[in-house]
Amino acid sequence: MAITITPKARNELQKVMAEQGLADGGLRVGVKGGGCAGFSYTMNLDAKAAPDDEVFEMDGIRIFCDAKSFLYLEDTEIDFNDDLAHRGFNFKNPNSSGSCGCGSSFSV
Repeated sequence: MAITITPKARNELQKVMAEQGLADGGLRVGVKGGGCAGFSYTMNLDAKAAPDDEVFEMDGIRIFCDAKSFLYLEDTEIDFNDDLAHRGFNFKNPNSSGSCGCGSSFSV
């Protein structure tokens, strides 16, 4: 019952967090309404967790998620794809019943 990251995602996050001076911060993930499939993923770096956040730590990376978004993201794995055509983070969400072609939005 957590949100996890792959080693490739961890390595990329560590680089980005160090570049932005947020080595003590974490990755904030969430869900918002919109996108072609109904919901969109959100992802930012944050200096600290909010009081009502679910907080997970994996391999030195802290992940922050508000309680409402966690209902949709429980057991999601965040990966990083580094090929030239599709470079970026992606979400492997077992709660999703479908997604758009680009993978940035989903339905439940």
